[in-house]
Amino acid sequence: MINAAPDSYQTLIDVDSLQAFMASGAKLSIVDVSFDLTDTDVGEHAFAARHLPGAVYAHLDRDLSGAKTGRNGRHPLPSRETFAHTLTRLGITPETQVVAYDAQGGIYASRLWWMLRWMGHARVALLDGGLSAWGQARGALTSTPDTAPKARPGPDSDSGPSYPAQKSLAPSIDTAGLLSGMDRKLMIDARAPERYRGEVEHLDPQAGHIPGAVNRFFKDNLQADGRFKPAELLAREFGALLAATAPDQVVHQCGSGITACHNLLVMEHVGLKGSLLYPGSWSEWCADPARPMARG
Repeated sequence: MINAAPDSYQTLIDVDSLQAFMASGAKLSIVDVSFDLTDTDVGEHAFAARHLPGAVYAHLDRDLSGAKTGRNGRHPLPSRETFAHTLTRLGITPETQVVAYDAQGGIYASRLWWMLRWMGHARVALLDGGLSAWGQARGALTSTPDTAPKARPGPDSDSGPSYPAQKSLAPSIDTAGLLSGMDRKLMIDARAPERYRGEVEHLDPQAGHIPGAVNRFFKDNLQADGRFKPAELLAREFGALLAATAPDQVVHQCGSGITACHNLLVMEHVGLKGSLLYPGSWSEWCADPARPMARG
């Protein structure tokens, strides 16, 4: 069991613990967040073919992102009100233990993890190893859609969601805030090293990185089997990266605020709590050519 408390998981949960939780009858929502940035239908089609029993599907573009303006990044956050409606539709209430998974190393599941914390929901964890680990453990898979009744707006509300957003557990920073305090923050860029260095760029109009950012490729958090490295090793690696910087002075970013959540989750998991997400990330930053950019 990865978390100390058997009745609440807030970072990672292993397959055995999830199976025990499912058998317990406790209130649980399993959410498949599988996705592909280059073919946005792939994850949903894969979910329809096979998924964990009782799971529902959340689509990165439709459910976990807001409207794009051309200057706010490729995956801007929706409003909290809009996301509250999404959580209601998915059947999630404040009492629900949520387990998110995907088939891509946890990058999209970590986005849902962060967004639920942004809504004040602490009881959310990633399935360590995702769909692959579940399959390796011979966990049941189904193509049957979930037909469980979903939460609906309360009787005293004409149109409001039943999910009540609480105080955020996930601090963030916008472009203006980042510009005003760049010399006081440690920025960690989760993209592949070649994208960070500006050698290639296949998603955004400009190549490079935010000046002063250091690179921690999100895949460096994983073992060869797709599970997360041991917490002790991750703590040493991030401790060396942070050096004397306090966790609440760390800003995580990537291409569009997705893989950055992977690094942020790891820091929370190993006790380095309170770091910030720059949701717009490089795709928002480079939308304005007047902002400083670096390569190498």
